[in-house]
Amino acid sequence: MSLASHLEELQKKHGDIEREIDEALLHPSVDDLDIINLKRRKLAIKDEIEKLRAKPTTH
Repeated sequence: MSLASHLEELQKKHGDIEREIDEALLHPSVDDLDIINLKRRKLAIKDEIEKLRAKPTTH
């Protein structure tokens, strides 16, 4: 998998989790721990995206 396609996939997952969080926040019955776990996953993906973007490219 190329770097660009890997970044694209990570960005898609990040957006999916963000929408999942937004949806969960609309429902008061959702457990706070579920939201915290979603936010942790979202942050981990964001960190991975930033790490890949900072990595020097080799040609």
